[in-house]
Amino acid sequence: MSPAPTGPVLVTGCSSGIGLATAQALLDAGHIVYATARRPETLTGLASSGARTLALDVTSEESMSVAVKSIEAEHGRVGALVNNAGYGEYGTIEETDLEKVRTMFETNVFGLARLTQLVLPAMRDAGEGRIVNIGSMGGRFTFPVGGYYHSTKYAVEALSDALRNEVRRFGIGVSLIEPGLIRTGFEGTALSSGAAAAQGSSPYAALLASSASNTRGGYGNRMISAGPESVAKVVRRAIESGHPKPRYVVTPAARALIATRTLGGARLWDLMMRAQFNG
Repeated sequence: MSPAPTGPVLVTGCSSGIGLATAQALLDAGHIVYATARRPETLTGLASSGARTLALDVTSEESMSVAVKSIEAEHGRVGALVNNAGYGEYGTIEETDLEKVRTMFETNVFGLARLTQLVLPAMRDAGEGRIVNIGSMGGRFTFPVGGYYHSTKYAVEALSDALRNEVRRFGIGVSLIEPGLIRTGFEGTALSSGAAAAQGSSPYAALLASSASNTRGGYGNRMISAGPESVAKVVRRAIESGHPKPRYVVTPAARALIATRTLGGARLWDLMMRAQFNG
């Protein structure tokens, strides 16, 4: 497996947060970077830094196909794909609108899967490539009020594990990045979700209020949260390493929570959730 892809790097969801930081870190490292977003006008800063920019909506087959074909027409293949686009639709299992959940799955899971399908044939022909999926510590355990979002990240875990063992024979490496709390504004989107915000009229009002308080407190605590640059550094490592790891956990707090859930089992985890979420 080559120490780094010889083709360009395609990064999704670059308008802000992890995608923006990742594209910039890869540019700084000398990679050819295609920074993409649904609204390409949000990418002017990256374009000024030397990124090639494209419109790419991971819920649109046409948009994904056009973007990949454009890169392949110029370079022959995508050298590395960073599947970063995603968001959180929060709320209790009972109350969350399933149409909104389906839309989230289209972005977080099916878009990731389809874009991966589109870049793989040329990678196989070249005998090299990298796929880096941005998952979450939330693919290894579940907080109440985040069940549907966690479900998308559990799905990304499964897809990444299967894909890694399917494509390594073709010289393609697959890594999953599992960030903890990253200060990107993610929590604002999550807390404004319809079911998560409807506290007053909900039988889960106390739980929703506790969840909102814990979320704000966690992201605001710089001892347990980190900036998006911390994820960008790990993505670069996964792309450039001659022997990329299957998983990279980002932040000490995320490692501690994953270990607690894995080693302590469901009973201990449930006790922690009762204490943290008041019930």
